[in-house]
Amino acid sequence: KRDAQAARVRQATIDEALQGVAPVPRVIELDQRQPEKTLSLEEYLRHVIKPERIRDGRKIAARNAAILRRVHADYGVSPRIVMALWAIESGYGRSMGDFRVVDALATLAYDGRRPDLFRGELIDALRILDRHRMHPDDLRGSWAGAMGQDQFMPSTYLKYAVDYDHGGTPDIWHDTGDVLASAANYLSQLGWNTHETWGREVRLPRGLDPALIGRKTRKSVNAWAKLGVRRRDGGRLPMSDIEASVVAPDGADGRAFLVYDNFRTIMQWNRSTYFALAVCLLGDAIGGK
Repeated sequence: KRDAQAARVRQATIDEALQGVAPVPRVIELDQRQPEKTLSLEEYLRHVIKPERIRDGRKIAARNAAILRRVHADYGVSPRIVMALWAIESGYGRSMGDFRVVDALATLAYDGRRPDLFRGELIDALRILDRHRMHPDDLRGSWAGAMGQDQFMPSTYLKYAVDYDHGGTPDIWHDTGDVLASAANYLSQLGWNTHETWGREVRLPRGLDPALIGRKTRKSVNAWAKLGVRRRDGGRLPMSDIEASVVAPDGADGRAFLVYDNFRTIMQWNRSTYFALAVCLLGDAIGGK
């Protein structure tokens, strides 16, 4: 409460939001749960890029074509990437989570593995309630405090959420325009380059120095071509001076990808290479610009 007061949150908001707040055992359980096994990239992609998700994405994109065109014009982010993020984060809005965000964040700040992070997010959640005169029950999301169809943490919401349809509040829970524009604005602000794509799947030559694999090594597409990197079908790479890195999450014998700066931008949304590849490949499967 003292921290919220120092952040200039109104006392009435603090009292309403924190009244009766107590640890949520389910949040602690989910935070402490460890995966039973480490998935390979192929296993992860099979779980995320499902035929029905692609089919639904194409239908939903067609239904929202006008909004996607506007968002693309305003923010320069590829609609297919926005659609893929929407799909993965919340199943196109079907799975946003139903935890009270304030309670979840208070629990993680008190008992979690990263209390300082979640304490800051809790104060930002109170700022959102205060700024937009929202009721705490309306601020719902995942067990970790990620909110709405974009699954924005409160700090991300405050920085990047957009009231695209001018309804008075950026509504990433119910308003499709706000959902799509907020996702695009986030990527745009992180550095999305509208003139480039994310990259492509490639075939690596035998004997490629393993030290060259990874996001730390940057070479032009032309330089990678000279080293023997080819398209997935074996064809030559396009001639280009764009800087790229080779990513092969399962090692040189697994699938490999030549990725550009837009891929790095997606990794600022979620720092998992698997997640970023799933977004890019699902976006390509959904299609469009």
